[in-house]
Parts: sequence; structure tokens; C-alpha cells
Amino acid sequence: MATRLLLLDCDSTLSAIEGIDELGRLRGAEVFKQVERMTAEAMDGSIPLEKVFAQRLALIRPTRAELAEIAAKYIATIEPDATEALGRIRATGWQIAIVSGGFTEAILPLAKVLNIERVYAVELYFDTSGNYTGFNENSPTARARGKNVVTQMLRKELNASEVVMVGDGASDLEVKGDADRFIGFGRYAERPKVRAGADAFIKRLAELPALLGA
Repeated sequence: MATRLLLLDCDSTLSAIEGIDELGRLRGAEVFKQVERMTAEAMDGSIPLEKVFAQRLALIRPTRAELAEIAAKYIATIEPDATEALGRIRATGWQIAIVSGGFTEAILPLAKVLNIERVYAVELYFDTSGNYTGFNENSPTARARGKNVVTQMLRKELNASEVVMVGDGASDLEVKGDADRFIGFGRYAERPKVRAGADAFIKRLAELPALLGA
């Protein structure tokens, strides 16, 4: 039986928060404002993701402990329909993966709650004291069209007959050419460019099973 593959963004999709913005908030109002602005511009597609990716992290320099705080916040703000909706979709044979420009260590606990084994995100590096030293610059999702690279890889690896991407941002919309369908998600952030370019647009993950025939 051919594999059907569902790819999900994390921030403002599986969780109500933007992890990088929450890390910025820990550095005070001024840093939060700068980080939030850069995130919004990248998600709206105004500027390439790689232009702000390293810049935001250099501004924040998050610790390993702070990344754990974000992991807990992801779970605390989980999309209310996610567990039930993904359970229904999985039961009809779909494979599910998270493809995110967020940080692997923060997303993995949420993925575990949602029973999602495949997570493609960005690894951060820390020294022995837990201080930030950098990030994996080879991570595809740290740059524009990086989610396309992951989508192409997974389609080939799993011999997927159908690939659907769900997310709220410009980097998710970019996947449209490599996924068979792009479903925009607007419960937490409704971006006009994403809504206009989506094959379908939803505001609750409870709407997703019907779109996938689950």
C-alpha cells in the first residue's frame, strides 16, 4: 500500500506559541519586540528566513534550560484538537512528521505527546554549562525553501504517493510545489499571503481529518 504523508509545522500550528518569540521574551521587552518583528517578517514572507535565523539566536543566546522551558510551553499550549485529529488521521494509514524551523530539543517532547516519531527541525549547540554556542547551519529548515528539501527527501524515502503540508507561515506555503496539497492554518496567526496561496484553509485541526479522507 502506498504511503500517504502528512507534514505539520509546529509553532502557531501544533502549539499556540512561536518558540523563538518566547525565548526573546525572556530577554526583556526590547529584545522580544525585535525578535517578534523579525519572526513576523519571515513568516509573512517579507524577508528570507536565513536572514533572521542566526540574528535572532545571536540576540537571545538561549540556554539549554530555557529551551526546556519552551518545550514545556509547547505542551501547555498544544492545539486543542491535535491529539484527536492526528489519531483519526493516523488510524487511516497516514504517516505523520513535524517539519519546523524551530528547535529540535524543544519540539521533541511535544512530538512524543502527539505520538509523532519523525521530527525535522534545527539542532542548537550548548557548552557543558548549558550556554548557547551555535546551531546546526546545515539544517535545511534554518533557511528558505528548506522545508521543500525535507519534503522531497521524505517523499523519496517513503515512496509517498501523496504528501500534504499544513502550516501557518510562508515557509510552509513554499512547500506547495513539492507537496501535493498545502493546507493553511490560521487559528493563531492568519497571514493573507498564506490564506491566498493555500489549497484549503482551516482554523482548527479538527477540520483536517475530513480534508484527508480520515
